[in-house]
Amino acid sequence: MRLTILGCAGSFPGPESPCSAYLVEADGFRLLLDFGSGSLSSLQRYAGLHSLDAILLTHLHCDHILDAVSYVVVRRYSPDGPYPVLPVYAPSGAPDRLMAAYGDGTMDDVYQFYGLQPGTFPIGPLTVTVDRVNHPVETYGVRLEHDGRVLCYSADTAPCDALLRLAQDADVFLCEASYLDGVENPPDLHLTGREAGEAATKAGVRRLLLTHLVAAWGSEAHTVESAASAYAGPLEVVRAGASYEV
Repeated sequence: MRLTILGCAGSFPGPESPCSAYLVEADGFRLLLDFGSGSLSSLQRYAGLHSLDAILLTHLHCDHILDAVSYVVVRRYSPDGPYPVLPVYAPSGAPDRLMAAYGDGTMDDVYQFYGLQPGTFPIGPLTVTVDRVNHPVETYGVRLEHDGRVLCYSADTAPCDALLRLAQDADVFLCEASYLDGVENPPDLHLTGREAGEAATKAGVRRLLLTHLVAAWGSEAHTVESAASAYAGPLEVVRAGASYEV
């Protein structure tokens, strides 16, 4: 598997990155995890406008879905289109949420929606496991397996047992770290750097990639220091355009 970071800013686009969007490639198949604000630009830069084979939306907050609305125009009105219907795996309510944002009556010619539920299923050559994590709306963490390798994506979550199960023995753990340690944060919403490091240690992951930092409100150096205090393995903060072999 290959992971490419299309966007990694938390809550709103940052000065150097769109919001969450992560491209996973295996055997020529391309799955997009989340499609946050501004990430359609990065898709064109690092993969190609028509490169996607499937989309998985972990939850329906705007910073994880809004460019799936803009992508309707790409699929429906491209001069060399229309393009085949694209499978979208998402929480319940996704069709209504996206259609409301687009302002049109249907997306059936663009997307085929499949409702997420906890469990394991195939998407292309990937074995996908999702489970509900600790966030105010219906949100799924994701475990991807291919050819003996494991990538886990936390989505947005506070600490929870489901996250540890999904990340168990992962080769790469792409984990949000939105909040700073040492301050009073709202409960059951996001992880701090230390909490991300603790989850990585408990799950026995081999590499920790931190994402969803909010540049305007936090300190990347503080987040990295906090994560490293709880996790002794290799870790880094991801950047838009970076790629990793899993």
